[in-house]
Amino acid sequence: MKSRFPYLQVFITVPNRTTAQKITRTLLEKKVAACVQITGPIISRYWWQGKIALSREYLCIAKTDKSSYPALEKTVKALHPYEVPEIISLPIATGYGKYLDWLKSTLHRPDRHCK
Repeated sequence: MKSRFPYLQVFITVPNRTTAQKITRTLLEKKVAACVQITGPIISRYWWQGKIALSREYLCIAKTDKSSYPALEKTVKALHPYEVPEIISLPIATGYGKYLDWLKSTLHRPDRHCK
């Protein structure tokens, strides 16, 4: 059964711009993301080891689909310095048709698994 919402936006926070660029480049080279935006620095506040922590981070927003997500997550985990990296996805409920067509064609090219 085909998913009603096959496309995802994946949010990944990282400690610095260098890590953001490395993860972004690798996701694109492996074609598990069609586009990744980097924003930051941002301030993150969160519970960690029983205390409220504060970090300056960068946010990567990757566009992918459900079939590419497992490889995307595996790639991020392999490159990420955090013990528990934030890798969360939200479905793209709707979008401009030509953009979604581009996303699909970018992720599902025959040369996708060449790297």
